[in-house]
Amino acid sequence: MINPRPSALGLLFTLLWLTATAALPVPVTPVFGAHGMVVAGHPEAAQAGLATLRAGGNAIDAAVAVSLALGVAEPYGSGLGGKLMLLYYEAATGKTHAVDAMDAAGSLDVAAYLRRPEEDRSYGYGSVCVPGLAAGLWAAHEKWGRLPWADDVAPALRLAREGFAILPKSREFFAEQEKKLRRGDAEIARLYLPDGRLPAVGTRLANPDLARTLDLLARHGRDGFYRGPVAAALVAAAQAGGGSLTLGDLAHYEARLVDPIGLDFRGYHLLAGPPPTSGAPLFLTIMKVLEDEPFVGPLRSPANLDKVGRVWREVQPLVQAGIADAPEALFNYEKLVAPDSIRALRAKARLAEPPARRVAWTDDSGASAALAAATTHFAVADAAGNIVCATQSLSLHFGAGVVPPGTGVVLNDSMSNFAFHDPGSLNYVAPGKRPRSTIAPTLVLRAGRPVLAIGIPGASRIPTALLQALLDRLALDRPLAEAIGDTRVHFDRNWRKDDEESLEAERSLPAADAAELRRLGWKVELSEAAGTGRTFGGINAIEVLPGGGYLGYADPRRTNAAAGY
Repeated sequence: MINPRPSALGLLFTLLWLTATAALPVPVTPVFGAHGMVVAGHPEAAQAGLATLRAGGNAIDAAVAVSLALGVAEPYGSGLGGKLMLLYYEAATGKTHAVDAMDAAGSLDVAAYLRRPEEDRSYGYGSVCVPGLAAGLWAAHEKWGRLPWADDVAPALRLAREGFAILPKSREFFAEQEKKLRRGDAEIARLYLPDGRLPAVGTRLANPDLARTLDLLARHGRDGFYRGPVAAALVAAAQAGGGSLTLGDLAHYEARLVDPIGLDFRGYHLLAGPPPTSGAPLFLTIMKVLEDEPFVGPLRSPANLDKVGRVWREVQPLVQAGIADAPEALFNYEKLVAPDSIRALRAKARLAEPPARRVAWTDDSGASAALAAATTHFAVADAAGNIVCATQSLSLHFGAGVVPPGTGVVLNDSMSNFAFHDPGSLNYVAPGKRPRSTIAPTLVLRAGRPVLAIGIPGASRIPTALLQALLDRLALDRPLAEAIGDTRVHFDRNWRKDDEESLEAERSLPAADAAELRRLGWKVELSEAAGTGRTFGGINAIEVLPGGGYLGYADPRRTNAAAGY
């Protein structure tokens, strides 16, 4: 992390923030950058982005470098075998663009696929969708990048050749997924269990096969991945392993350049990833319902959490039913946030019976079943004011648990995110369709200018984490470091046990507050110690300072890092 301010002022700045956050469960110290900022899920990925900015690249160039480096250094969370949703604020035009590079189902026979064992939908080659990440990065670079494509790929290529550092939390994620690595194919075990053992903290783990794939990507652009030897290896392995991908599926995949969805909230304008992502429609709608809520006391008081949870339980089933990769999804979102709808939802939430006495919704996919906070999020800002805010994922940690021989690429298990039981669901599986996802990169603007870029990994916990951070910052005017570092909470249906609605929280939730929430009807679960990050993920964010420069916030719940200059 780099802070260019004079040492005395920089020290004072740090001390003030440490004092302000010392009492929080997870202290968060922002990093200042006068000209540019990168916040990412691994320090070496953040440095890759920073080096690209210093070399004259813009935010898009740095985003390509960061994204690909994360695929090397966080192989459990994202990579070339997965998906991407990217927002780009273009300072010269004042317009925000979205790049939808979400995974897509291959040329499958749906009837035959549904006859297969259910495990095939979340593990092995039968769970693999066409990866979108490389196409999304290529499309963004072709439209807005400044440096040569090969220069943007170079940092990740070096990292794959030379190895990335195994950090203590990296080792924890590897250990948590050891069983999956050992039962996966021979390639994933060879790469990530060197000599049959978990990689040790402080060592460096190289991936020469991935380096060769990145070299082809650097020399041939998107065709280095979607055509040629990499595509052939991917399809051969998929077909041998019972998957449905074809060379045509890969060759014809295209990232979509689309508009983000938006919402006004208390003088701010929020922009986020559009369908097929559902995370933003969920938390944006909840925020709009709560826009006029006075919020007496802290957001995490039992009374306020109960108010938020009551709105969540009304909105969740509507988003679940109306948002997916379907033409009507955008209309459904606009209808959901229309004034009449918001008034009706507000009234229903206030009159609803206590939460634990009914089940609010039924999940039609495997998305909320993921306990681990898979996925990763990063943000980049450059000296011209361009900002990238992006979330990328393999779905579950280490995706499908497979690596096509010779490629070094961990493949996604995104088929698990489709609906399989209700043909009437908008998210019902179909060839070429993109499964729904909760990833939700978000930009906040005021008077047409960006003030905040924010996002988080965490499966179904993504929208609730962003909801509380944004309510804290925008509605209660709380410093972002406090909003990120305070106890993380999540509303869900406790489908694993008894189908009751529950409030899940880090164990830093005070016992008296937990007792009061139970009295109000919530089933309270304290799932992990504050700061662990395996369940609740880690928010990464950039705040734009009114006088110029940026603050980068790297949530220490994960291996996140901020680097500015």
